[in-house]
Amino acid sequence: MNRFLYFLFLLAYANTVFAQEVNPSVWDHYGGSEKGMQYSGADQITAENVGNLVVAWTYRTGEMSEGFSRQLSFQANPILVEGKLYISSGSAIISAVNPATGEEYWQFDPQLNRQQRYSESANRGVSSWIDPQASLGDVCRHRIFVATLDASMFAVDGETGQSCADFGTEGKADLHRGVRENVDDWGDYLMTSPPVIVGNIVIVGSAIGDNRGVELEYGIVRGLDARSGKILWKWDPVPRDPADPMHSHWDPEQVGRNGAANAWAPLSADSARGIVYVPTGSASPDFYGGERVGDNRYANSLVALNASTGKVIWHQQLIHHDVWDYDLASQPTLVELVKDGEVIPAVIQATKTGFIFTFNRVTGEPLFAIEERPVPQGGVLGEVLSPTQPFPVAPPALVPNHALTPDDAWGAVFFDRMSCKALIEEYRSEGIFTPPSLQGTINMPGYGGGVNWGGLAFDPARQIAVVNPNNIPHVVQLIPRQEFEPLRASGDYPKSQFTRQSGTPYGMRRQRLLSPLGAPCVAPPWGTIAAVDMVGGDILWQIPFGTTEDQAPFDADWGMPSVGGPIITASGLIFIGAALDGYIRAYNIENGEELWRHKLPAGGQATPMTYIDETTGRQFLVIAAGGHGGVGNEPGDYVVAFALKSRSR
Repeated sequence: MNRFLYFLFLLAYANTVFAQEVNPSVWDHYGGSEKGMQYSGADQITAENVGNLVVAWTYRTGEMSEGFSRQLSFQANPILVEGKLYISSGSAIISAVNPATGEEYWQFDPQLNRQQRYSESANRGVSSWIDPQASLGDVCRHRIFVATLDASMFAVDGETGQSCADFGTEGKADLHRGVRENVDDWGDYLMTSPPVIVGNIVIVGSAIGDNRGVELEYGIVRGLDARSGKILWKWDPVPRDPADPMHSHWDPEQVGRNGAANAWAPLSADSARGIVYVPTGSASPDFYGGERVGDNRYANSLVALNASTGKVIWHQQLIHHDVWDYDLASQPTLVELVKDGEVIPAVIQATKTGFIFTFNRVTGEPLFAIEERPVPQGGVLGEVLSPTQPFPVAPPALVPNHALTPDDAWGAVFFDRMSCKALIEEYRSEGIFTPPSLQGTINMPGYGGGVNWGGLAFDPARQIAVVNPNNIPHVVQLIPRQEFEPLRASGDYPKSQFTRQSGTPYGMRRQRLLSPLGAPCVAPPWGTIAAVDMVGGDILWQIPFGTTEDQAPFDADWGMPSVGGPIITASGLIFIGAALDGYIRAYNIENGEELWRHKLPAGGQATPMTYIDETTGRQFLVIAAGGHGGVGNEPGDYVVAFALKSRSR
């Protein structure tokens, strides 16, 4: 079947199967639906009229990080349920607003302790649940759930914003309990992503401050009763029970000590099948694994759990014995994939390594083959590396992962290039999965590279995935314990982050591989946007994304790192903020042509959403514009909505 006929088949299939599933007036979960496709059936805004988009309304949350020790990040993906938009600020203040006008109905403030130091700075959104046993008008029939930086879960009435008193203690469930007895700083155990809800069970992971030591908090995933807040089940990605079949992939004398392997990214669900999909991170600590010998199964894995019991249905580990901080950072994307004329329920997982893995979401069987390939060895004393790592045969890697050599050094001027060449010569560099070392190792991609929490958008009609991967190499150096404090105090590495990794022989420092002028030591693009054919596994196009505006004294379309993700509409448009230059853009999914851009009032480090408002009939495009606490761009408290000047198509 040629590609044209095949595309007609896909369109016909999509029209029959997806028409009811992707309602253009609905965006009721983070990522658009519980499946996280970041796709809308809205088609009022097209390639022909997108240039007529204007600001329709602007709402301000009032959250400007006052009293916090760091700038918060406004990463929320708003949801639309029963005629209200629900938005959460970095400190989890929930706002309910009119989706047509931006008028505020109510706000709920969870009253976080602003004097507490938190290791993270974001809240990515809220979740909605309508009690099927309640009647219209009942108190808390519609509940909005938010998980917070102080590891609490709140339930509030979607109509009034009042606490649901029957949930937890006066509307709040404390989730600190059971994560470890010797926690000394609760600012390192947090929740940044919204829960996912299956039936009457609210399911949530956690974020844990990295690299502090071996004995960190347990990275458990929990299921709570949506009415009472009672914990119904919990699942620990570190298999401490010898009866667990994955226990053998750990040292039995060490496994009781290790923590983390937590799921900090958004979860996804297939409610019809009763399955929740959990992307896990690395076990503690990130960059030295001598205190957790083995593959560390369930860590760095895509895990399918029974949503009613928390029992493992299937799992696929995508990084063995992670010593690179290659957490699974993006939400699993549940799709119906057409292969060889058959419709397969699939789950797509994008990764920091720049790979995309695809599985049958019922059985866990790979839909594109995965090969175990040899990787660099020779770790530090005490380290036991995995000899191989999994590589998908398709799609191709979205970011470079070759060994960086002095000949690859880049700089805008001769001095910069020579400085980068000297830096590259200084460090160990053997390509992806080169282990951390005492001399310092270049990680390419770095721990902030590839696809992060912005995730992946999927067009069900075209069977195309869209991502915006980053390409910034990093340096990681292990430091013998007795040398750690003197080196940290020396001031020799002012741009490095130092962490202690207590309980191991080594501390750690890490930083981006930058020139003296602050540019990455590799040639641009440092950020791209790409479209991938998920049927054949080919990259259809990949172009630089973002400019140097606001980041350099000159403006160049080199492609810059981005924080946030894309969405796709039925009309074939990609909308994305994310870039550090502060624009929201529209692209043609067929060829990557940029069709529109608009400068936001503050950094747009969030994933947009879109809907057709049922009262006005207009399609709105909405994005949180408040900047990101970790990148130092323009902060703000804006929610900006765009619509066409007229409804002409």
